[in-house]
Amino acid sequence: MNIMQSPENRPHLVILGTGFASFSLLKALRVNYYDVKVVSPRNHFLFTPLLPSTTVGTLEFRSIIEPIRQARPALAFFQATCQSLDPRQKFITCAGAVDGKKFELPYDLLVIAVGAVGDTFRVPGVREHALFLKELREARAIRQRIIECFERAGLPNVSTEERSHLLHFVICGGGPTGVEFAAELHDLIREDLWRTYPQLVAKVRITLVEAGQEILNGFDARLRDYAKNHFRRQGIDVRIASPVAAVEGEQLQLANGEWLPYGLLLWSTGNAATPLVEKLPFAKDRASRLLTDDFVRIREYPEIYALGDCAIIDGHPLPATAQVATQQGKYLATALNRLAIGKPAAPFRYRHLGMLAYIGGNRALADLENFKGRGLTAWLFWRSAYLTRLVSLKNKMQVVFDWFKAKVFGRDVSHF
Repeated sequence: MNIMQSPENRPHLVILGTGFASFSLLKALRVNYYDVKVVSPRNHFLFTPLLPSTTVGTLEFRSIIEPIRQARPALAFFQATCQSLDPRQKFITCAGAVDGKKFELPYDLLVIAVGAVGDTFRVPGVREHALFLKELREARAIRQRIIECFERAGLPNVSTEERSHLLHFVICGGGPTGVEFAAELHDLIREDLWRTYPQLVAKVRITLVEAGQEILNGFDARLRDYAKNHFRRQGIDVRIASPVAAVEGEQLQLANGEWLPYGLLLWSTGNAATPLVEKLPFAKDRASRLLTDDFVRIREYPEIYALGDCAIIDGHPLPATAQVATQQGKYLATALNRLAIGKPAAPFRYRHLGMLAYIGGNRALADLENFKGRGLTAWLFWRSAYLTRLVSLKNKMQVVFDWFKAKVFGRDVSHF
């Protein structure tokens, strides 16, 4: 049966989130079939694979975002946070992101794609003292902290010990985000800060701490070894099998009892459920991700879909990556387009396209099905692949210009 009856009586489709899953859904959805409303505290799409590049000024913040209202002008957007939902009465309760005022929205179909937050693994002090890297405001805070550490370390009344602590940058988490931030930070120091702070760069230390036995655990073993050896040649201290026991304001303690003083601590150790997902009364896995069927629907309520980092298909676990979320968003757009004209949808099938990671010094890793690349060639592929995946011509032009500007004129190190 065709559920589209008239423009005035279109089904109410509410989408929570503006990440890869939601954005790819919106780009492919036939919005004339539905009355679409998007709810998110973030009014833009963020191309997170390039987020580490913004922390050091290789790219500017606005070069990797796309305003939701401009991406699909035909839909209604509300900058707010969904606080709860009533699956029986089919409405959600939201609070405005700016003023906190509450309102309700009814739905016929609901898409939950709210992403995830950083997982602290209940390590005391992490929320209070560490920096995270999932949003632009967090990237800006990191960028500011880096320069603050150098400016403070350059003051004449700073002791040698305190200077050493300020110039120690610690990254917890050996996944792609942690590795790429370490690489970008090393590039910043090697290519730019040696001119700005010539008396300090020799004292800089970068330490990458990983609780598991390997960094970049999802990559081919030869590529992982190449990355570790490359980091060590660059002077980056890689600590594997080193879980963190506690974090304090200026130092952290490893499980073996060793204390590491730091000027900046980035925490990038995995994902945890958002407050909304935590309290939803639906079936979840051990990581509190929403369990769905093969059609990315909540089993108890087939009018509710869940996709991206906040959900997992029951019996078919997939990694929490941008390509999974993107493919799920495109799939759901096709499924909803077919539903609107009374046609059934096939189950979701994931196609792995490979993984990329930047490791600094114009070197990268490319772990694809038919190609295991490393070094300069992989770096050129890394740049071209991400450039083609940016969502608009404006973003592509801005990123190319930023790369050119950073190469020719250096990265900006202003503090404001």
